[in-house]
Amino acid sequence: MKTDPATMQIIMAIVPKLRAFAISLSGNVDRADDLVQETLMRAIANIDSFEPGTNMQAWLFTILRNRFRSEYRKRRREVEDADGHYTDSLVSQPEQTSKLEYKELRAALDKLPSDQREALILVGASGFSYEEAAAICGCAVGTIKSRVNRARNRLATELDVKSIDDFGPDRNTRAALAANERR
Repeated sequence: MKTDPATMQIIMAIVPKLRAFAISLSGNVDRADDLVQETLMRAIANIDSFEPGTNMQAWLFTILRNRFRSEYRKRRREVEDADGHYTDSLVSQPEQTSKLEYKELRAALDKLPSDQREALILVGASGFSYEEAAAICGCAVGTIKSRVNRARNRLATELDVKSIDDFGPDRNTRAALAANERR
């Protein structure tokens, strides 16, 4: 079966967003690329089930999300490194503050319930409206709003964020930048 060029162009324009979502779900770039590839193969193979006039991006995100969840359920039963010793040996200390902050954010995101993390990533990181995120997750808009709100509050608590001043460079870096500007 051949997919028309206009549809392929629309699908290909969505790929970077799919990849970002897949990375945020899996936490692994290689696994994310595999998820995106599997999503695209399934979407193209089942393009006849897409209803013209509906949201192609939401349809693709739903396929990716469902694929990820299916694999997660399957892998949940597999145990490779139960005590984490091998994984700990692979971790290298970050060299930059941004890497530390990313690691802290990733850890905080991992502590969120999956439904809250998913809603936050769809709305906050992937740019979906609450309505689109609700369609992807198969729930009410109010449920998505509630999940995003709870996720934001839990992240703020986990990351010890009390105000907007807690974002950006730390106090010492701001002082150094200010001193440099005075020169």
